[in-house]
Amino acid sequence: MNFSTRAIHAGQEPDLETGAVNVPVYLTSTYAQESVGVVKFADYGRGDNPTRAALETVLASLEGGQFAIAFSSGLAATDSMLRTLSPGDRVMLSADAYGGTFRMLTKIFGPWGIATDVVDLSDVDAVASSWREGTKLVWAETPSNPWLRIADIATLADITHRHGAQLVVDNTFATPYLQTPLALGADVVMHSTTKYLGGHSDAIGGMLVTNDADLAARLKFFQYAVGAIPGPLDCYLIMRGIRTLAVRMDRHQENAARVAAMLVSHPNIERVWYPGLENHPNHKVALDQMRGFGGMVSVEVAGGAVRATQFVEKTKVFTLAESLGGVESLIEIPAQMTHMSTSGSLLEIPENLVRLSVGIEDAEDLLEDLHQALT
Repeated sequence: MNFSTRAIHAGQEPDLETGAVNVPVYLTSTYAQESVGVVKFADYGRGDNPTRAALETVLASLEGGQFAIAFSSGLAATDSMLRTLSPGDRVMLSADAYGGTFRMLTKIFGPWGIATDVVDLSDVDAVASSWREGTKLVWAETPSNPWLRIADIATLADITHRHGAQLVVDNTFATPYLQTPLALGADVVMHSTTKYLGGHSDAIGGMLVTNDADLAARLKFFQYAVGAIPGPLDCYLIMRGIRTLAVRMDRHQENAARVAAMLVSHPNIERVWYPGLENHPNHKVALDQMRGFGGMVSVEVAGGAVRATQFVEKTKVFTLAESLGGVESLIEIPAQMTHMSTSGSLLEIPENLVRLSVGIEDAEDLLEDLHQALT
């Protein structure tokens, strides 16, 4: 089956008893046992839930993976993946990764003995020359957050595997509709399902997808033993969002392309970062490995932090808020919001950078809103 068909049907067959078309929300913390130790589905809600299992099935299908493990947030998924490391190991991290990932690595896993090396993963020569002994994990975001740099996944996987390490790709911005990292050689795909997969800013979740059975078993154990599980209603809402992922992403990127084209010629914008623009430094790589350029646009505003703040506070259709990937357009200043934890580090974001999550509203309304906010 093709993408949209799987998004609607994989793991979501009508209920056998009632014929219900939607997967039920199983609000249960425990399960009746047929006899001591003999269970029908699971023994406890932390271990498994039918609604969660359906979500894991559909996302595994869309990413082309055999195993998917759902978590209560993207950071919970990140935490479980990092728990596969041991003190003394090293992680190579994107030079403009999400601030929460950087914070977790440096503030939580750093004291535990995990070292982090920050490298521009869109520069494969820098990856090769910066490799250090003990690196066990490469953590790539592509497109990255917030600079929207594109890492060559296949080449990155080749370098990583030659050194006996694993490659994790955060596919949150692209979604499996636009990019399937496992097919390009990645070992694990990570998602904040809060974003485009859910798509309606009403649920929080995370997911790890892999084809490695041993790794999947470890991650499943962490899911159970640590207990960072998504609730069944969140799983249902995210699954509901996935059903319309293809049509939403088409509209997101159609609108984003128009927004980027308008901002490129605006006198109050110094630079536009969007992989679909020919002047983007990784445009060719994006053409080769992606099926579209996504709905995120970042811009550097002329006039510095003051002018950037005025811009984001004047929008009327774009909502000033953190997060991204919902049907509504959002705007933020990463240096003061989502990436504040990178201040003073190699990942520090300039204060005039503004990130736009372009929604699915009428494009003319979005363009007019941005124009008036920049005037």
